[in-house]
Amino acid sequence: MKNKNLRIDRSRNISATALRDFKIADSSEVSEVTFRFCYDSLLKVAITICAKNNLRVKSRAGHHIKLLKKLSEYFDDEDILIISNEMRKKRNFDLYSGGILISEKEILDYKRLLEKIITQAEEYLNIDQKLF
Repeated sequence: MKNKNLRIDRSRNISATALRDFKIADSSEVSEVTFRFCYDSLLKVAITICAKNNLRVKSRAGHHIKLLKKLSEYFDDEDILIISNEMRKKRNFDLYSGGILISEKEILDYKRLLEKIITQAEEYLNIDQKLF
């Protein structure tokens, strides 16, 4: 029973930090900051949903891909995988290859995607107090 409660508490904490990251992304006027915090929020939601299903993705090569794929599967939404994989590739290029430019249209698309995913996560996790 203790492990179950720990898992629930950890899921709530990850959900809260995912929302915090999204709020930072939403309030920033710097597109690269918005992008980075959107991506971090996305990963934290994926971790939360995987934890809800007793899955723990370990920090190894390719773990972000697995998280995003599982999130897409649990929400039965191929667009999540397509767009989040695009975000992952851009993040990697930015991190390892010296930077990227993110357009305002891309930022709006990423923020809309995250709003949709967070709403789906609330329903999936049966959260009474809505994140939005």
